[in-house]
Amino acid sequence: MSIFAEPETHHATGRDRSAACADDESLLPTVVAALTAAGERLVRRFSAEPRLGSREEIFTALADNDAVSLEALREPLSRARPGAGWVEDEIARGPLPPGEWWVTDAVEGNINHVHGLTDWCVTATLVRDNEPVLTAVHLPLSGDTYTARKGAGAYQGSKRLRASTKAALDAAFVGTGQAAPDEDTETYRRIGQSVSAMLGSALVLRVSVPATLQLLQVAAGRMDVFWQYSQIRSGLLAGALLVAEAGGAVTDTRGSRWTLASEDFLAAAPQLHAGAVDVLSTIR
Repeated sequence: MSIFAEPETHHATGRDRSAACADDESLLPTVVAALTAAGERLVRRFSAEPRLGSREEIFTALADNDAVSLEALREPLSRARPGAGWVEDEIARGPLPPGEWWVTDAVEGNINHVHGLTDWCVTATLVRDNEPVLTAVHLPLSGDTYTARKGAGAYQGSKRLRASTKAALDAAFVGTGQAAPDEDTETYRRIGQSVSAMLGSALVLRVSVPATLQLLQVAAGRMDVFWQYSQIRSGLLAGALLVAEAGGAVTDTRGSRWTLASEDFLAAAPQLHAGAVDVLSTIR
Protein backbone atom coordinates (compact mmCIF):
# COMPACT_ATOMS: atom_id res chain seq x y z
CA MET A 1 0.00 0.00 0.00
CA SER A 2 1.26 3.46 -0.85
CA ILE A 3 2.44 5.64 2.04
CA PHE A 4 1.07 8.68 0.20
CA ALA A 5 -2.45 10.02 -0.09
CA GLU A 6 -2.31 11.11 -3.72
CA PRO A 7 -3.05 14.76 -4.54
CA GLU A 8 -5.81 15.52 -6.97
CA THR A 9 -4.56 14.98 -10.50
CA HIS A 10 -5.43 18.45 -11.76
CA HIS A 11 -3.50 19.99 -8.90
CA ALA A 12 -0.40 17.85 -9.19
CA THR A 13 0.00 18.46 -12.92
CA GLY A 14 -1.67 21.76 -13.77
CA ARG A 15 -2.06 24.13 -10.84
CA ASP A 16 -0.68 27.60 -11.47
CA ARG A 17 2.52 27.67 -9.40
CA SER A 18 2.67 31.46 -9.12
CA ALA A 19 -0.87 31.51 -7.73
CA ALA A 20 0.11 28.82 -5.23
CA CYS A 21 3.08 30.90 -4.06
CA ALA A 22 0.85 33.94 -3.63
CA ASP A 23 -1.45 31.87 -1.43
CA ASP A 24 1.31 30.78 0.93
CA GLU A 25 1.39 33.93 3.04
CA SER A 26 -2.35 33.84 3.70
CA LEU A 27 -2.12 30.12 4.48
CA LEU A 28 0.33 30.51 7.36
CA PRO A 29 -2.19 31.61 10.08
CA THR A 30 -4.29 28.52 9.34
CA VAL A 31 -1.25 26.28 9.73
CA VAL A 32 -0.28 27.91 13.02
CA ALA A 33 -3.83 27.59 14.33
CA ALA A 34 -3.92 23.88 13.49
CA LEU A 35 -0.58 23.28 15.21
CA THR A 36 -1.73 25.20 18.27
CA ALA A 37 -4.90 23.11 18.52
CA ALA A 38 -2.89 19.90 18.23
CA GLY A 39 -0.44 21.17 20.83
CA GLU A 40 -3.23 21.88 23.32
CA ARG A 41 -4.35 18.27 23.06
CA LEU A 42 -0.82 17.04 23.64
CA VAL A 43 -0.30 19.29 26.66
CA ARG A 44 -3.36 17.72 28.29
CA ARG A 45 -1.74 14.30 27.78
CA PHE A 46 1.69 15.37 29.04
CA SER A 47 3.03 14.33 32.44
CA ALA A 48 6.51 14.62 33.89
CA GLU A 49 5.89 11.54 36.04
CA PRO A 50 7.56 8.30 34.85
CA ARG A 51 4.89 5.83 33.74
CA LEU A 52 6.27 3.55 31.01
CA GLY A 53 7.93 0.24 31.77
CA SER A 54 8.36 -1.64 28.51
CA ARG A 55 9.08 -1.18 24.82
CA GLU A 56 5.49 -2.19 24.03
CA GLU A 57 4.11 0.49 26.36
CA ILE A 58 6.39 3.10 24.81
CA PHE A 59 5.26 2.38 21.24
CA THR A 60 1.61 2.29 22.27
CA ALA A 61 1.97 5.71 23.90
CA LEU A 62 3.73 7.09 20.82
CA ALA A 63 0.93 5.88 18.55
CA ASP A 64 -1.76 7.27 20.83
CA ASN A 65 -0.10 10.70 20.85
CA ASP A 66 0.22 10.70 17.07
CA ALA A 67 -3.45 9.84 16.62
CA VAL A 68 -4.64 12.59 18.97
CA SER A 69 -2.49 15.24 17.29
CA LEU A 70 -3.25 14.17 13.71
CA GLU A 71 -6.96 14.40 14.43
CA ALA A 72 -6.46 18.13 15.04
CA LEU A 73 -4.11 18.66 12.09
CA ARG A 74 -5.44 16.82 9.12
CA GLU A 75 -8.87 18.36 8.57
CA PRO A 76 -7.88 22.06 8.70
CA LEU A 77 -4.72 21.58 6.64
CA SER A 78 -6.50 19.47 4.03
CA ARG A 79 -9.31 22.03 3.82
CA ALA A 80 -6.82 24.88 3.45
CA ARG A 81 -5.02 23.11 0.58
CA PRO A 82 -7.56 20.65 -0.86
CA GLY A 83 -5.34 19.68 -3.78
CA ALA A 84 -2.29 18.83 -1.67
CA GLY A 85 -1.39 15.25 -0.90
CA TRP A 86 -0.84 13.98 2.61
CA VAL A 87 2.16 11.87 3.63
CA GLU A 88 0.69 9.06 5.72
CA ASP A 89 3.98 7.72 7.10
CA GLU A 90 5.86 10.29 9.19
CA ILE A 91 9.08 8.26 9.11
CA ALA A 92 9.06 7.94 5.32
CA ARG A 93 12.15 8.83 3.30
CA GLY A 94 13.00 9.82 -0.25
CA PRO A 95 11.55 12.17 -2.88
CA LEU A 96 7.82 12.80 -3.19
CA PRO A 97 5.76 12.64 -6.39
CA PRO A 98 5.25 15.98 -8.20
CA GLY A 99 2.82 18.53 -6.79
CA GLU A 100 2.07 19.79 -3.31
CA TRP A 101 2.27 17.67 -0.17
CA TRP A 102 1.72 18.21 3.52
CA VAL A 103 4.56 16.71 5.56
CA THR A 104 3.73 16.82 9.25
CA ASP A 105 5.22 15.51 12.42
CA ALA A 106 2.28 15.25 14.78
CA VAL A 107 4.62 14.99 17.78
CA GLU A 108 8.20 15.75 16.79
CA GLY A 109 10.15 14.46 19.78
CA ASN A 110 7.32 12.11 20.73
CA ILE A 111 9.79 9.90 22.58
CA ASN A 112 10.54 12.84 24.86
CA HIS A 113 6.84 13.57 25.43
CA VAL A 114 6.04 10.02 26.57
CA HIS A 115 9.03 10.05 28.93
CA GLY A 116 8.03 13.32 30.57
CA LEU A 117 10.71 15.45 28.90
CA THR A 118 9.91 18.88 27.50
CA ASP A 119 11.78 18.73 24.16
CA TRP A 120 8.90 18.14 21.73
CA CYS A 121 6.88 20.13 19.24
CA VAL A 122 4.36 19.90 16.40
CA THR A 123 5.33 20.67 12.80
CA ALA A 124 3.73 21.09 9.39
CA THR A 125 5.53 21.80 6.13
CA LEU A 126 4.07 22.40 2.69
CA VAL A 127 6.31 20.83 0.05
CA ARG A 128 5.93 21.87 -3.59
CA ASP A 129 7.67 19.71 -6.19
CA ASN A 130 10.05 18.40 -3.53
CA GLU A 131 10.97 21.85 -2.18
CA PRO A 132 9.72 23.03 1.24
CA VAL A 133 7.95 26.34 0.68
CA LEU A 134 6.19 26.99 3.99
CA THR A 135 6.64 25.65 7.48
CA ALA A 136 5.52 26.20 11.05
CA VAL A 137 6.84 24.63 14.24
CA HIS A 138 4.90 25.05 17.49
CA LEU A 139 6.31 24.35 20.95
CA PRO A 140 3.18 23.91 23.09
CA LEU A 141 4.85 24.01 26.50
CA SER A 142 6.54 27.36 25.89
CA GLY A 143 4.01 28.78 23.44
CA ASP A 144 6.74 29.62 20.91
CA THR A 145 6.03 29.30 17.21
CA TYR A 146 8.65 29.38 14.45
CA THR A 147 7.66 30.01 10.85
CA ALA A 148 9.29 30.37 7.46
CA ARG A 149 8.25 30.86 3.84
CA LYS A 150 10.57 30.35 0.91
CA GLY A 151 12.11 33.70 0.02
CA ALA A 152 10.42 35.50 2.92
CA GLY A 153 12.64 34.82 5.93
CA ALA A 154 12.37 32.80 9.13
CA TYR A 155 10.76 34.03 12.33
CA GLN A 156 10.21 33.20 15.98
CA GLY A 157 6.88 34.93 16.45
CA SER A 158 7.53 38.35 14.92
CA LYS A 159 11.30 38.24 15.49
CA ARG A 160 13.43 37.67 12.40
CA LEU A 161 15.87 34.78 12.80
CA ARG A 162 19.52 35.00 11.76
CA ALA A 163 22.09 32.22 11.68
CA SER A 164 25.27 32.53 13.72
CA THR A 165 28.07 34.78 12.53
CA LYS A 166 30.84 32.64 14.05
CA ALA A 167 33.81 32.13 11.76
CA ALA A 168 35.83 29.39 13.49
CA LEU A 169 34.72 25.82 14.10
CA ASP A 170 36.69 25.64 17.34
CA ALA A 171 34.17 28.14 18.79
CA ALA A 172 31.13 26.24 17.51
CA PHE A 173 28.26 24.63 19.42
CA VAL A 174 27.33 21.66 17.24
CA GLY A 175 24.84 18.81 17.41
CA THR A 176 23.57 15.57 15.94
CA GLY A 177 21.26 12.70 16.88
CA GLN A 178 19.36 9.64 15.75
CA ALA A 179 16.68 9.99 13.12
CA ALA A 180 14.63 7.12 14.58
CA PRO A 181 14.90 4.00 16.74
CA ASP A 182 16.30 0.86 15.16
CA GLU A 183 18.50 2.46 12.53
CA ASP A 184 20.91 0.13 10.73
CA THR A 185 24.39 -0.59 12.04
CA GLU A 186 26.07 1.48 9.31
CA THR A 187 24.12 4.55 10.40
CA TYR A 188 25.10 3.97 14.02
CA ARG A 189 28.73 3.62 12.93
CA ARG A 190 28.62 6.94 11.06
CA ILE A 191 26.99 8.71 14.00
CA GLY A 192 29.68 7.43 16.36
CA GLN A 193 32.56 8.32 14.05
CA SER A 194 31.15 11.78 13.35
CA VAL A 195 30.76 12.49 17.06
CA SER A 196 34.40 11.53 17.65
CA ALA A 197 35.55 13.67 14.74
CA MET A 198 33.55 16.71 15.81
CA LEU A 199 34.64 16.40 19.44
CA GLY A 200 38.15 17.08 18.20
CA SER A 201 37.11 20.07 16.10
CA ALA A 202 34.20 21.96 17.70
CA LEU A 203 33.93 23.68 21.07
CA VAL A 204 31.09 21.54 22.41
CA LEU A 205 28.80 18.87 21.00
CA ARG A 206 25.20 17.98 21.79
CA VAL A 207 23.61 14.63 20.90
CA SER A 208 19.84 14.70 21.28
CA VAL A 209 16.46 14.27 19.62
CA PRO A 210 14.45 15.57 17.87
CA ALA A 211 16.27 17.09 14.92
CA THR A 212 13.81 19.96 14.50
CA LEU A 213 14.54 21.43 17.92
CA GLN A 214 18.27 21.53 17.20
CA LEU A 215 17.62 23.04 13.77
CA LEU A 216 15.52 25.78 15.36
CA GLN A 217 18.57 26.72 17.39
CA VAL A 218 20.79 26.79 14.28
CA ALA A 219 18.26 29.08 12.58
CA ALA A 220 18.20 31.33 15.63
CA GLY A 221 22.01 31.49 15.88
CA ARG A 222 22.06 29.78 19.27
CA MET A 223 23.68 26.66 17.81
CA ASP A 224 26.05 26.64 14.87
CA VAL A 225 26.01 23.24 13.14
CA PHE A 226 23.67 20.25 12.97
CA TRP A 227 24.06 17.08 10.92
CA GLN A 228 22.17 13.83 10.69
CA TYR A 229 22.60 10.49 8.93
CA SER A 230 19.55 8.96 7.25
CA GLN A 231 16.70 10.89 5.75
CA ILE A 232 13.36 10.98 7.56
CA ARG A 233 11.54 13.82 5.82
CA SER A 234 9.34 14.96 8.68
CA GLY A 235 12.33 15.55 10.95
CA LEU A 236 14.33 17.64 8.46
CA LEU A 237 12.08 19.62 6.12
CA ALA A 238 10.82 22.18 8.65
CA GLY A 239 14.28 22.86 10.04
CA ALA A 240 15.90 22.93 6.61
CA LEU A 241 13.61 25.75 5.47
CA LEU A 242 14.03 27.67 8.73
CA VAL A 243 17.83 27.48 8.56
CA ALA A 244 17.97 28.41 4.87
CA GLU A 245 15.65 31.39 5.38
CA ALA A 246 17.76 32.48 8.37
CA GLY A 247 20.83 32.67 6.13
CA GLY A 248 22.37 29.32 6.99
CA ALA A 249 23.77 26.69 4.63
CA VAL A 250 21.84 23.46 4.02
CA THR A 251 23.65 20.66 2.14
CA ASP A 252 24.63 17.05 2.58
CA THR A 253 27.73 16.27 4.66
CA ARG A 254 29.98 16.53 1.60
CA GLY A 255 28.74 20.01 0.73
CA SER A 256 26.50 19.06 -2.18
CA ARG A 257 22.99 20.44 -2.55
CA TRP A 258 20.61 18.75 -0.14
CA THR A 259 17.49 17.14 -1.58
CA LEU A 260 15.04 14.51 -0.40
CA ALA A 261 17.20 11.98 -2.27
CA SER A 262 20.36 12.85 -0.30
CA GLU A 263 21.86 10.25 2.02
CA ASP A 264 22.56 12.64 4.87
CA PHE A 265 22.04 16.22 6.01
CA LEU A 266 24.05 19.21 7.21
CA ALA A 267 22.88 22.66 8.32
CA ALA A 268 25.43 25.24 9.42
CA ALA A 269 26.14 28.89 10.00
CA PRO A 270 27.46 30.20 6.66
CA GLN A 271 31.06 30.79 7.73
CA LEU A 272 31.29 27.40 9.49
CA HIS A 273 29.87 25.31 6.69
CA ALA A 274 33.17 24.60 4.91
CA GLY A 275 34.84 23.57 8.16
CA ALA A 276 31.98 21.24 9.05
CA VAL A 277 32.17 19.65 5.59
CA ASP A 278 35.92 19.15 6.01
CA VAL A 279 35.28 17.17 9.20
CA LEU A 280 32.18 15.22 8.17
CA SER A 281 33.25 14.35 4.64
CA THR A 282 35.86 12.03 6.16
CA ILE A 283 33.04 9.79 7.46
CA ARG A 284 32.16 7.08 4.93
